[in-house]
Amino acid sequence: MELRWLDDFIALARTRHFSRAAEERNVTQPTLSRRIKLLEDEMGVTLIDRNTLPLSLTPAGEIFLSGAENMSRIARDTKSQCREIRKQVDSRLRFATTQTLYLLFYRNWLMPASERHGFPIDLNLNSTSWAASDFVSALTQGQCDLVLCYWHPLINFIQGFDDPGFEYLVVCDDELVPVTALGEDNQPLFRLPGTSRNPLPYISYHNSSFLRPLIDHSLQQTAETPHLVTINENMLSVSVKAMIKESFGVGWLPKRLINESLTYNRLALAGDAQWNIPLQIRLYRLKDSHRATLDPFWEKMRAELQTDGLIETKS
Repeated sequence: MELRWLDDFIALARTRHFSRAAEERNVTQPTLSRRIKLLEDEMGVTLIDRNTLPLSLTPAGEIFLSGAENMSRIARDTKSQCREIRKQVDSRLRFATTQTLYLLFYRNWLMPASERHGFPIDLNLNSTSWAASDFVSALTQGQCDLVLCYWHPLINFIQGFDDPGFEYLVVCDDELVPVTALGEDNQPLFRLPGTSRNPLPYISYHNSSFLRPLIDHSLQQTAETPHLVTINENMLSVSVKAMIKESFGVGWLPKRLINESLTYNRLALAGDAQWNIPLQIRLYRLKDSHRATLDPFWEKMRAELQTDGLIETKS
């Protein structure tokens, strides 16, 4: 049984005339007649008394009319509710970022902005374990609407975002700084550059992370040669930080991630400013996204960042 057969029957019961019901249902009279017959075959009873003028309902037809009206109303209401749910889902922007940037920016910056401007945002928590290249793919394939990530011209995975189909807002600047635990004398446990005889234990990033190619290239350009021996590799800055705090070695971390640890002497810088590596934090989007709420949200964020004096855009 099809729902449209019910509406056909309801129209026929109301007009008591096949041609008028067919016109109301925007079908031909033979089509309407065939559907009513199919409905009667399905129910196993005659619903329309075709021997009267105007047409009348049989006793079974009278009972069926009440049920048909209820079923049709329930179907319309359910369809309306499903459309409303779909509309709500479509209005929510999908956000992806690394674990470090999620901890630093989602609750303190992006979520308050979404509430302030009335644009709901959903976070794909799976993105906190993505490799760097996954973010470009996810945005390209429409799996997310917004990507917050580190940027530097030497982060080769991000070169995919240089395509004219993307645009970005610069949220703020940051830098990678060399960090170490403190010794018993409350002094840095390790100091760059180390020596060839006593290289420093180095907590590095995995090859597929955002920061590994940038750090590798930058260390090759420093005035002094760092003497490091890699003892561990991690995908996430928070994991590198945990290893450093446990005194396993020296490593580079985003300064915003460790400001509090530096302030309260839980970590220390392992070198001076020559070892620092500048970074930007950018919010990316696909320029031609069809999400209705993306453009107005983007403009709100652009205006806020311009007010804060941090904005740089590419479009």
